Amino acid sequence: MGDPLEGTLLDGRYLVECEIASGGTSTVYRGVDVRLDRPVAVKVMDARYAGDEQFLTRFRLEARTVARLKDPGLVAVYDQGIGARHPFLVMELIEGGTLRELLAERGPMPPHAVAAVLHPVLGGLAAAHRAGLVHRDVKPENVLISDEGEVKIADFGLVRAVAAAGITSTSVILGTAAYLSPEQVRDGNAGPRSDVYSVGILTYEMLTGHTPFTGDSALSIAYRRLEADVPPPSAAIDGVPPQFDAFVARATARDPGDRYADAIDMGAELDAIADELQLPGFRVPAPRNSAQHRSAVLHQTRTTERRDPGTGPSPRGSRAARAGPSRSPATNTGRSQANSRASRSASSSGPASAGGAWC
Repeated sequence: MGDPLEGTLLDGRYLVECEIASGGTSTVYRGVDVRLDRPVAVKVMDARYAGDEQFLTRFRLEARTVARLKDPGLVAVYDQGIGARHPFLVMELIEGGTLRELLAERGPMPPHAVAAVLHPVLGGLAAAHRAGLVHRDVKPENVLISDEGEVKIADFGLVRAVAAAGITSTSVILGTAAYLSPEQVRDGNAGPRSDVYSVGILTYEMLTGHTPFTGDSALSIAYRRLEADVPPPSAAIDGVPPQFDAFVARATARDPGDRYADAIDMGAELDAIADELQLPGFRVPAPRNSAQHRSAVLHQTRTTERRDPGTGPSPRGSRAARAGPSRSPATNTGRSQANSRASRSASSSGPASAGGAWC
């Protein structure tokens, strides 16, 4: 049975096409703004939120706040509303994939590739922190990489909106336990230093290929950070410079006061490290086989079939269409300097052990 939302026109303007990915509280679709004739991404929230006034109030407020933010490292938010009994958010469509998919394909990243991801992520977070906004859910699934090598962070404000609903299960709240700061685990409080902690965990994972804490459940993983420091990445993999060990250690300090104050402070330190190590510029590649790419193939196949019903999809197109979009894993500043560094082409490879599958 097909997705009942596919083919639906939301708010008389946004045509829902193919699913890209689905999570515990929402589904993201490829769509079209028929008024402006442009492709968009439509995040459709679960219907249970449509009747929750606390959620809707926070959802609208967060969407308006995020829509005012302008930074190359942020996925643009265009609109929000309710259609077909679902709250929805309309965003810039990033043709590419997620950092989660890229790590799954290539494994640990060399320092210059890590820096190339972090520069725009921290730039986007810095813009939000200046505006008084906190992300609260920095993780590889929310870092998008375009086919042109652009890196952007998505899903600002949604955690706060969902938490305001009061109907979220523990499994959903702790679905990203691997990246939560100690204060988020302890009492639910979050500020810019909480985002800094999450970026520190993200940095550790990019360098090593895995997160620092393991456990039998999301709850046990979350509580590990209350009693244990994040180990240095170099203890897990060879080739990590000591500067990155220190960078991760400060970002993930259990006491928020010992961390970088915000993404602006953290980005300045990353710039200093990149200059000290003379890290080359690097164009971050999009994952080759992403859910977004499979959705694009499915969309193209359906468009061709509608144009010429007698022409079936090619065998390759059929396989891609049948594969369908993947599900999200269960667990899972110096702007001028950053832009200049990102624009330079890279020719050197990373250390033999850290990031061996990269160029």
